[in-house]
Amino acid sequence: MKAIRRFTVRTVLPERLSALAELSTNLRWSWHEHTRQLFSAISPELWESVEHDPVRLLGAIDPARLDQLAADDHFVDRANVLRDELHRYIEEPRWYQQLEGAPQSIAYFSPEFGIAAALPQYSGGLGILAGDHLKSASDLGVPILGVGLFYRNGYFRQSLSRDGWQQESYPTLDPDGLPLTVLRHPDGSPVQVALALPDGRALYARVWQVAVGRIRLLLLDTDILANDADLRGVTDRLYGGGSEHRLLQELLLGIGGVRAIRRFTDLTGHAEPEVFHTNEGHAGFLGLERISDLIGRGLTFDEAIQVVRAGTVFTTHTPVEAGIDRFDAGLIARYFTSDLLPGVDVAQILALGAEDFEGGGAHTFNMAVMGMRLAQRANGVSQLHGQVSRGMFGALWPGFDQDDVPIGSITNGVHAPTWTDPLLLGLSESKLGTDDTTACDWQSPAISDADIWTVRGFMRAQLVTEARRRRAAAWREENPGIAVPSWVDDLLDPTVLTIGFARRVPTYKRLTLMLHDQDRLRSLLLHPERPIQLVIAGKSHPADDEGKRLIQQLVEFASAPEVRDRIVFLPNYDIAMAQLLYPGTDVWLNNPLRPLEACGTSGMKAALNGSLNLSILDGWWNEFYDERNGWAIPSADSAGDAAERDALEAASMYDLIENQIAPRFYDRDTAGVPKRWVTAIRHTLSTLSPMLSADRMVREYVMNLYLPATASVRSMKADDFQPARALAEWKARVRMAWPDVAVTHVESGGVDTVPQVGDELQVRAFVNLGALAPEDVTVEVLYGQTRDEERLTNTRRQRLELVAETPGQPTIFGGTIALSRAGSFGYNVRVVPGHPQLDTAAEMGLIAVAG
Repeated sequence: MKAIRRFTVRTVLPERLSALAELSTNLRWSWHEHTRQLFSAISPELWESVEHDPVRLLGAIDPARLDQLAADDHFVDRANVLRDELHRYIEEPRWYQQLEGAPQSIAYFSPEFGIAAALPQYSGGLGILAGDHLKSASDLGVPILGVGLFYRNGYFRQSLSRDGWQQESYPTLDPDGLPLTVLRHPDGSPVQVALALPDGRALYARVWQVAVGRIRLLLLDTDILANDADLRGVTDRLYGGGSEHRLLQELLLGIGGVRAIRRFTDLTGHAEPEVFHTNEGHAGFLGLERISDLIGRGLTFDEAIQVVRAGTVFTTHTPVEAGIDRFDAGLIARYFTSDLLPGVDVAQILALGAEDFEGGGAHTFNMAVMGMRLAQRANGVSQLHGQVSRGMFGALWPGFDQDDVPIGSITNGVHAPTWTDPLLLGLSESKLGTDDTTACDWQSPAISDADIWTVRGFMRAQLVTEARRRRAAAWREENPGIAVPSWVDDLLDPTVLTIGFARRVPTYKRLTLMLHDQDRLRSLLLHPERPIQLVIAGKSHPADDEGKRLIQQLVEFASAPEVRDRIVFLPNYDIAMAQLLYPGTDVWLNNPLRPLEACGTSGMKAALNGSLNLSILDGWWNEFYDERNGWAIPSADSAGDAAERDALEAASMYDLIENQIAPRFYDRDTAGVPKRWVTAIRHTLSTLSPMLSADRMVREYVMNLYLPATASVRSMKADDFQPARALAEWKARVRMAWPDVAVTHVESGGVDTVPQVGDELQVRAFVNLGALAPEDVTVEVLYGQTRDEERLTNTRRQRLELVAETPGQPTIFGGTIALSRAGSFGYNVRVVPGHPQLDTAAEMGLIAVAG
């Protein structure tokens, strides 16, 4: 009989085991190996069956075993030591506490967080990145306050039909069985936030708390009795439902999230955030809630937006238009015509998300565009992605060259303690005396080539065992009542060169590029002396039938009897699978269409374990490939069409595997160690581990974005917001006067007929300022090499100073340029608004150029 309702009853631990409750509910256990070993020691078999989830473990363990452990002084002491160590970790100063002028709190909003398999609130790279951001922030002592939604059905569980078609199911999560606690008032009642909706309705959400080391994560949940039946499902699924459903989720995340922070800080005394970081556009409405609050404190909309922009950081993760959330402007107007945001006019809101630029949609509200307009600082997630983003969003700053578009880049990183296999961690501890695998000396003779190769072999064997287990489980699900065939026991070979590929399955990531020449792939898999094997995983979005067809094609090829022990697709890709998949591969394959991979952190996680990368020069690989840490698949950018491009790039991939990768892997010394391969492993671990660490990434966010944003927002708030009021008035005056600003004449001199290196070019610019004063603008000469119809490249800038100001005449600015290099030379003059509280020259999108 099917249960009509189910819930989790938590175990009551003996008093002597009270440390286990605290250790199990702080997700630091997900990256702290010694704590994980403690829970494993309770019951190794049960620990595996509950997929390394301490809360489930303690709920399933026999009470007699708990009594036995409570009587074991050694186990109790071990648990207490780890609890005390956790307290020190949370309370003691760390890297961040050494900084001066740093904010006491930073809010980090994301639609998903991938922290541990035990809390499935993620779909892919964006969520995993957000989880790693919180973990490294915790390790570094950065006082982040995370905000997201609690999805009762998570993303989806993937299985395959007998013909290889992806099927989705949505198991209901019981929050009582997860490492969550409800935020409560002093009287014990749960805290709720409310959003006014059209037609006099309201959306309510309770607030769950998650302890992530030193970090607190707040998750909003609408599945409560206060809501109407249809509204209880707003937080049902990650990225589920239609446009209005998604809008409700994003209103709750942004507006409800800011309100949840207020409740949390009021109740706990936690410092109010000074900086708000929006991880993609989904949470962009948070800026509107903050504007509404400031209007309630006496500021105008234009004044409030100066404060909000100063303290907001926006990170874009997508290099494709399809990855941006867009809503019909009429739908947005309907929701904001209610009492949702007191004091904010609907027209002002629509203007923030309007695609009022060439190529934009007339009736479209663009969440990323709003994110850019509400943030003074924005970034992409790799150097190449920063370039792509500047081109993608450049229309917001018309007249500016792409390099001047105010979108920077901070390359993603991954959390090393989470993604480094315990076997490699153990090698580092035993041979080098440290558990920090990103900072130790992997070139040290204390570790022999045989040591490294032996550990790599163990990690490959782990993956083979896990792949067989998962394939057997998938067979039982796909073929109920039919015994698992014997060939599954021989699936893969722990001694064979293993190539991994796992990611989401949109078409641009090209899951099936490896199938382009099936005969060639078959020959590589079955090579008599140098065989390879492929382990593949990934989910397609439920609405993406084309992505599902790619999975089906791959599964069909992998099912052929002659290759089925050399290639396998593992369904339901998740954190638990990934933590064995990345370390177990010798080579990590990535072959997206360049430049459509924003960063691609899966290859980073493999590299942290000594795997070598085989990848298109896209995302992070474009800036870190050095010819010694793997192989670059040449991009056929000049191909005539997509088919030709796929053919050329697939052929290059096959050639690299056949003629370079496999020969090096199987070239062994008398002890069976591939010396050249291990040299590449050492180089990868030594050079990539520090740079690919999320610690490096979070430090860059702190130093390059959070600290400048803090200085800006504190400046705006000084003297009862007087600087914000003054800046709003100044911007309005500059915008009004700007149509009259023009460079009327430029003259130069001081250079002989044949210019030489060392000469000085004197430049004078005559500028009509209209109603503006010289101090309202910055006049610059831009100079560099000339190419392609005289366009400037390798551009430098030099400010021109005021020379003369005569009423009724153009204002004269001048300066000198030293000619420091030979070759073609060109220059131009531009005028942009100038104010000490602007972060970049392009911030206001206003420019006047000579000629």
